Amino acid sequence: MAAAPVKPLVAIVGATGTGKSDLAVEIARKYNGEVINGDAMQLYEGLPIITNKITKDEMKGVPHHLLGCIGLDEETWTVGKFVSKALGVINEIRSRGKLPVLVGGTHYYTQSLLFQDALSEELQLENEKGQQTGRFPILDEPTAVILEKLKEVDTVMADRWHPNERRKIQRSLEIYLKTGKPASQIYDEQRLKREVSLAAPECETSDVGLRFPTLLLWVHASKDLLYTRLDGRIDKMIQKGLLSEVQRLSDFAASYEKRTGAPVDLTRGIWVSIGYKEFLDYHAALSNPSLSESDLAKMRTAAIEKTQAATRQYAKRQIRWIQIKLLNASLAAGQRSNIFLLDGSDLSKWEGDVIRPAIQVTEQFLSGKPLPNPTQLSGAAQEMLTPKRDFDLAQRPDLWQKKVCDTCGTVAVTENDWYLHIKSRAHRRAVGNKKKQEHSESSATKKGKGTAEDSIDLFESSLNNFSEKV
Repeated sequence: MAAAPVKPLVAIVGATGTGKSDLAVEIARKYNGEVINGDAMQLYEGLPIITNKITKDEMKGVPHHLLGCIGLDEETWTVGKFVSKALGVINEIRSRGKLPVLVGGTHYYTQSLLFQDALSEELQLENEKGQQTGRFPILDEPTAVILEKLKEVDTVMADRWHPNERRKIQRSLEIYLKTGKPASQIYDEQRLKREVSLAAPECETSDVGLRFPTLLLWVHASKDLLYTRLDGRIDKMIQKGLLSEVQRLSDFAASYEKRTGAPVDLTRGIWVSIGYKEFLDYHAALSNPSLSESDLAKMRTAAIEKTQAATRQYAKRQIRWIQIKLLNASLAAGQRSNIFLLDGSDLSKWEGDVIRPAIQVTEQFLSGKPLPNPTQLSGAAQEMLTPKRDFDLAQRPDLWQKKVCDTCGTVAVTENDWYLHIKSRAHRRAVGNKKKQEHSESSATKKGKGTAEDSIDLFESSLNNFSEKV
């Protein structure tokens, strides 16, 4: 039997509404652990309903960290800041002889914490040296200015982004400004290191593997059942006081603008949390005496439907991240046997399908016993634990193939993205509208031309008639 892992970590991932927090509590209770939040929105103080925070009763006495630790006026933590804070908490938990259990739906936080990453390590090193840690003024310039600068220093990244993707353009330029290297070059270096790591897995100096021994538990639910569960959650959020949190955020935004003379940035931070922007119009309408009960009911229904749709889309993005990025990172680090999917589709079987197998696998992991084959736990595990593709496109600039749709203006960077776009309903509708417009313009031109020709014929006929009479 292998030795028990030194400084182990249990990480729990999955889409919103799958029960990740409940499983984290059970693992922590069983193995003397403490829980670390890995959800960006739950970093904010208050707002337990909009951010879907675990309640005190649900914690069952287990200490939780990085919950409600930043103010509403603060920006969401960067990946680097989260990793730094989380590593500090992990060390504190271990100093008490306890097991750290990471849980959260912001999977780029989770992945950056779990895996050594050449890019994040390089940026962290620059900050530790105290070099260029301040804000670069050019990053606050208009997007077109930032993009032009990026074209000068990193044409590969500049060519990848749509001119309107400000945050991605900013990030690519920031990487160059902080490291002195184009981001595309760093991604290439990462890819080569991964290839070397796969070719020589026994190498102990690889910096693309895990930071520490990790058991990764993925709580999953089938799409149909999960979406039904998420749709029903919105009514419960309203009953618990969602609108009071919308009021609190609106009041804060108004006081912030009065205090600073500038509006809050509604495109980032807590302001993009699902349930706030979707209910703003309805919340404002409640104080409008001219609106009828019927009008309010329609607005309420519309707000609920928008929130439901946004929540489903968020869950879809979370699952996609796990399938494409997290799974490939695990495979590249040689950790295929350490990631387990637990099928939580049927809540009536939660204990047998999720809790018991998770406890059993955790016990084997912590004691150094051989782990079972992850794909054999369930039919869902066999299907979902196979990556949709064997690489993470974000790390392969050599495969980027930028195409721009002349009709829609949409930018695609892979053949698959392009295929999905041209088959999309929005693209087909736009093409249809364009054809109708072209047909209408063509008909008008022909009609105009025909009118002119008819006039000429009429004139010639009149002239001939006049000549005959003469």
